[in-house]
Amino acid sequence: MILVTGVSGALGSSIFDGLRAVEGLEVVGASSSGDGTTSRLADFDRPETLEAAFAGVDVLVFVSAGYAEDDVVLARHGAVVRAATAAGVRHVIYTSVAGSGERLTFALAHRWTEARLAEAPFDATVLRNGLYAELAAGLALGGAAAAAEGGVFALPLGDGRVSVVARDDLAAVAVRVAAEAAQDLSGGGTRRHAGKTYELEGVSAVGGHDLAEVLAEVLGRPVEYRTLPLAEVRPALAPIAPFQAWHTVSTFSNINAGLLEARGGDLPAFLHSPRPVRDVIVAAVKSGLQG
Repeated sequence: MILVTGVSGALGSSIFDGLRAVEGLEVVGASSSGDGTTSRLADFDRPETLEAAFAGVDVLVFVSAGYAEDDVVLARHGAVVRAATAAGVRHVIYTSVAGSGERLTFALAHRWTEARLAEAPFDATVLRNGLYAELAAGLALGGAAAAAEGGVFALPLGDGRVSVVARDDLAAVAVRVAAEAAQDLSGGGTRRHAGKTYELEGVSAVGGHDLAEVLAEVLGRPVEYRTLPLAEVRPALAPIAPFQAWHTVSTFSNINAGLLEARGGDLPAFLHSPRPVRDVIVAAVKSGLQG
């Protein structure tokens, strides 16, 4: 049996749907709101729910439970590793962050989790996911109103670029790895993904000028990109949670410094034709403006 956590989220639901489409697999989903019928209850903030949720599971697709302060994420992820061990899970596949993101503030929790998985008694595979193309679309959407009014798209990105990948492409890789891991366990042969770490960096990079071009296409008017000092952006981040502001500034700084542009990776080995990220960004921006 394969269990996918976080099926109420975008990545988890995409992985879950993809695995259910693979013939011959027994697949169940889990989330913090699981009702025990359509999905199992696996609340990372309630560790007592996890061992029962993982009962009978051979392959666990562990979708990272970020979006919290580091100590909260470490507690959540540690509870998952302990529960998977207690439940007798045989192989855990974890969605981490790509190597180019090593200096991002939220990388700490991912690398800590990778270390815990390496110490565990089950097989583990780490999918080091690149940043989503949908994230870049969100940056463009954030500046769409100003671009529509004044023809300027401004963010503190300098001339840096970030390698991005469609979220559904990352889900497709997770589906393939999980399906093959389950097949290997049932067949008793070589466990081809055991102990492997895959760098799933995007094969295309975008920067401020690229996002301005997307906005120009969607808005039907010229849009100029201008970089901003970080100090001018910080006040706009005041309404969000402090940890979110911290991670946002870290992302801007890493892009500006040219540290988030990948130099290769394993994505082409899994996907012959990754989705063109510009198309993904354009579609997401159009959808966001219409919604």
